[in-house]
Amino acid sequence: MVIEDVFAVVAEGTRREILGSLRSGDKAVGELVTELEVSQPTVSKHLKVLREAGLVSMRAQGQRRFYSLNPAPLREIELWLASFDLPVPVAPEVAVLAHHQSSVLAAAVDPAIDLAGQPAFGRTVGRAAERAADLFAQLPKLRRRRD
Repeated sequence: MVIEDVFAVVAEGTRREILGSLRSGDKAVGELVTELEVSQPTVSKHLKVLREAGLVSMRAQGQRRFYSLNPAPLREIELWLASFDLPVPVAPEVAVLAHHQSSVLAAAVDPAIDLAGQPAFGRTVGRAAERAADLFAQLPKLRRRRD
């Protein structure tokens, strides 16, 4: 499976929901229909695309069809993303601290942004978001300590 094909397949929201649902284990088409609250033909159409992409596998048990997640193509994407040397994911507590630091910096640089990192009255959300992203990009990378 080519990585571009996997990206194209997971670009559709319903397919991502199906993959997320299958994380907890095998499910029959009827279970997915009930859980996702979409029609059976819609679920079947998306399952066919996911199966052709190698992201799910199907097993028949009598009249029922059970689908399970095949994470191998997703691991190819993970390896491709790793080549970009992205920052290591941090614990939620550290992410909150980093957000607070960026908010304090934003407030210090631009008095139109309050300490909660929210734009003050009269500022557009888009401009405030751009400024926050610029400031956050200037923070040092937070990495996990190896004990």
